[in-house]
Amino acid sequence: LRKAPMTEVRINAGSRVRMHCSLSLADGTEALTTFGEEPLDFRLGDGTLLPALEEHLIGMAPGERHTLLLGADMAYGPRDEALVHDMPLSDFGTPPEPGQIIGFTLPNGEETAGAVREIGTDRVRVDFNHPLAGHNIVFRVDILDVAGGAQ
Repeated sequence: LRKAPMTEVRINAGSRVRMHCSLSLADGTEALTTFGEEPLDFRLGDGTLLPALEEHLIGMAPGERHTLLLGADMAYGPRDEALVHDMPLSDFGTPPEPGQIIGFTLPNGEETAGAVREIGTDRVRVDFNHPLAGHNIVFRVDILDVAGGAQ
């Protein structure tokens, strides 16, 4: 009897992936990491990661490690000054603090977060851009396990 060679399971559409990853700015400032914590466990295509990040995982196998630099346009997009709004201070129950992240409900019922940038006597400037918008991102991954998906 001859045994068929073991085929290495690689990441593809619908794969279940367990990995460590980190996102940091090009200057090394870490925005998110699972290294030293619980690994990330998700199904490719479920919206856990940005599509641009998922694309770079396709074809990877357990044990592989990669570091990728994504330009702002491929990551969280450019900063959009139209997403910075002045709101009446009276809209806030408790006066906010600069740097505070506050959850807001949009007119369509969706939730979004805004960062308080400035507080004036009667206005609050809130930035609704993603905190990583406008930044190049370093994405580092260590693939631990891959299962399923289209083979």
